[in-house]
Amino acid sequence: MARVLAVDDQPLNLELLAAYLSGTGCDLVLANNGFEALDAIAAGRPDLVLLDVVMPGMDGFEVCRRIKSDPANRLLPVVLVTSLNRVEDRVRALQLGADDFLSKPIDRNELMARVVTLIKTKEVYDKLDDAEHVMAAFAKIVEAKDGGTEAHVERVARGARALGEAAGLTEIALDAIYFGGIVHDIGKIGVADSVLLKPGPLSGREVELMRRHVSIGVEIASQLRSACSVVPIIKHHHERFDGNGYPDGLAGGHVPQAAMIVSICDAYDAMTSDRPYRHAMSSADAIAELRRGSGTQWDPDLVGLFLSRVMQEPADADLSRISLAVPAGSHNPGGR
Repeated sequence: MARVLAVDDQPLNLELLAAYLSGTGCDLVLANNGFEALDAIAAGRPDLVLLDVVMPGMDGFEVCRRIKSDPANRLLPVVLVTSLNRVEDRVRALQLGADDFLSKPIDRNELMARVVTLIKTKEVYDKLDDAEHVMAAFAKIVEAKDGGTEAHVERVARGARALGEAAGLTEIALDAIYFGGIVHDIGKIGVADSVLLKPGPLSGREVELMRRHVSIGVEIASQLRSACSVVPIIKHHHERFDGNGYPDGLAGGHVPQAAMIVSICDAYDAMTSDRPYRHAMSSADAIAELRRGSGTQWDPDLVGLFLSRVMQEPADADLSRISLAVPAGSHNPGGR
């Protein structure tokens, strides 16, 4: 039985959450403030935290920070439930490690979808063996090194799982694709910071060094029998649909589907995040770039599924209203 902790200083809001989640089989624990929430987590770690932001004494941002700063709770999903809708508030929450948002007033269907998805992804983590946990820890080290990518791998993993589900993949394949999203760039642990964090364009030699992260990642994952399912993702997430990617120049249906799924989700999140070498695009610009690269960089069918099912974008969006923020001559708008 999944254990869900709901935190809010307003009793009526807690009653509403309890009513919405009744009948789901969840064990719901209630806390009236941030201090009670931290005590409840210490007493029995939940599978998910639904956390109000505006509370007296200790607000939700600080509670989230304290949860995520504890290594034992780093992978505990935290959903901020808030009426705050400023971009700055959401950016701050992501920087503190929040996994998702729910806007007030809460929609029951949206709440159920978020709860089910996040509990499933936590189950994936709980099923990892010790070696896979070490791989995930290495991926977190890479994320910490690579400036501006806070919570990037979790967002890629969740997006990849959602896209895989839309594509009709099996539950076993979805678990593998989620873990692949977490560790796809693990090989960057072997890339020098001078290359990884360079603010400007990479030289030819530096591009070669950056591309080595694929072979390094494959070497790490290949040592673990339990991680064999993610090797194709690590190796081929930089392949292109038109055959101009690396390391093997695979094209079309020869690119492993799981790798292409992670590539699309990785590119969207990279484009909408600040990086040492460029500022973040808007979501609209990133979506326009995905449409533009459909059929060349990415599988057009999977791009269509990502936009319609994951991003819930209309199929006939007017691209003429969107100005792309891609530097001139850029051949890859996503991450390096």
